[in-house]
Amino acid sequence: MKRIGIVANCGKSQAAKVMERLQNRADKLGLELFTCDDTATLLPKAKEIDIADLSASVDVLMALGGDGTLLNAVRLLGGSVIPVIGVNLGSLGFMTSVPEDNLEKALDALRYDKTESSHRTMIDCSLQRSSGTDGEWIALNDIVIGWGQSSRIVTLEISVHGEHVLSSLCDGLILSTPTGSTGHSMAAGGPIVHPESSDFVISTICPHTLSNRPLVIPNKFPLDIEIKSSSKATLLAVDGVDRRELNEGDRVHVERSQNDLELLHLPEYSYFDILKHKLHWRGSVV
Repeated sequence: MKRIGIVANCGKSQAAKVMERLQNRADKLGLELFTCDDTATLLPKAKEIDIADLSASVDVLMALGGDGTLLNAVRLLGGSVIPVIGVNLGSLGFMTSVPEDNLEKALDALRYDKTESSHRTMIDCSLQRSSGTDGEWIALNDIVIGWGQSSRIVTLEISVHGEHVLSSLCDGLILSTPTGSTGHSMAAGGPIVHPESSDFVISTICPHTLSNRPLVIPNKFPLDIEIKSSSKATLLAVDGVDRRELNEGDRVHVERSQNDLELLHLPEYSYFDILKHKLHWRGSVV
């Protein structure tokens, strides 16, 4: 891989120095660097291109920042099959698995094809109103239907593969991929799912019944979530970005994307090591 797209969180205090290191190593390896956003201000030697041309111009996209930066990089790709590698400019992330100190090692691995890959399920999401489709998005982590103009509850009707599954009085709902199971879903009491599993997780937010529990379903099944009754507008968020207000009668349709995301790692990467580090797992204390 010789053509590297770069997306960085330029607000990080060390971003300028990291970009200098990146450029120096890229020059030594004969790599071409491309940018399409504010990152260009810190990489003046890189070729600046339009976002629409990103997927056709690079072999791999490198996101430098946190997991939010990586999610932004995925949005920029718009569902294309370009692989992504995340370098964390802070504490180790669930998705940005390369520590900042290993930046040069990551570039070497890309240049000489020494990376390993993890294929992650993506979500296609569309909003259906009485007037027709009002927006289509792709998510790596989750779809969240949540707080809007007040704290009043809503009634959601959930169908899986055309079959009605649940009517829930609640504050909202999280539909998570395995990759997103360690995000909002886990905070709402959902299970941790290995990122290469073939499942979706449905978790209602503050359900008004003790019998309601997170539901794990095969990701080959499409889902529909209808706002059955509501006295307020509710927000639809896709990978943490608010997209639309939802009103009574609106329906969110979700299904597995045709393309997975190929997430690259260094050979020593271990998902379980990251879990232990991030969640402070210690095991039994004697």
